[in-house]
Amino acid sequence: MTRHIGIVGCSAEGAALCYRTICREGAELLGPHAHPEVSMHTPSLADYVTCLDRGDLDGVAELMLASARKLAAAGADFLICPDNTIHQALPLVLPRSPLPWLHIADEVAKEAVRRGYRRIGITGTTWLVDSNVYPDSLMAYGLAFARPEEADRVEANRIIMDELVYGRFEPPSVATFQKIIARLKGDGCDAVALGCTEIPLIIDDANSPLPTLDSTRLLARAALARATSGAG
Repeated sequence: MTRHIGIVGCSAEGAALCYRTICREGAELLGPHAHPEVSMHTPSLADYVTCLDRGDLDGVAELMLASARKLAAAGADFLICPDNTIHQALPLVLPRSPLPWLHIADEVAKEAVRRGYRRIGITGTTWLVDSNVYPDSLMAYGLAFARPEEADRVEANRIIMDELVYGRFEPPSVATFQKIIARLKGDGCDAVALGCTEIPLIIDDANSPLPTLDSTRLLARAALARATSGAG
């Protein structure tokens, strides 16, 4: 028996990558074409953006909880959210959630420790990079971190919100992310957290100046591990 994974979606491209990873890599654990049962609920991304723009984490939490309740009613056993930014609201969600959650930044921190990294560069939306989502998780695992400079944060946010969430992958934007990561390397980082679930669609170990910690796939793999624990 496997556990039913509930995906609390936010932006489509990142959620789709997470879902595809679960389904594709599930076969490696369970056999050809097999994967755990998966359900996903996604409100309009505009609803999340409206709350984020006004700093309304209570509103973000309510959207996440609405998805959580629908997924619980669909039979999910636990929840994941393939969106780093809205993890800011997770502390408001957990006390009222009908189901347990995996935390995306915790999964990144665990992998960083496993691979022996010490100082992690944080990339993502300005909402995410300015928040404590990654600092809290990284420091809890004894890791140091660095954030990009302000201009890099703004440009990364523009690329994410104006291009990546729409499935647009432009070569100049790839080059911009490479330069941002190179500056984090110059700041002493030995790995970079791809802290937006769309960034792995344009940046990976093959083209990054630093080893990458792919938050999307790490979360998907953690969900697979949880779902298949005891399966066989």
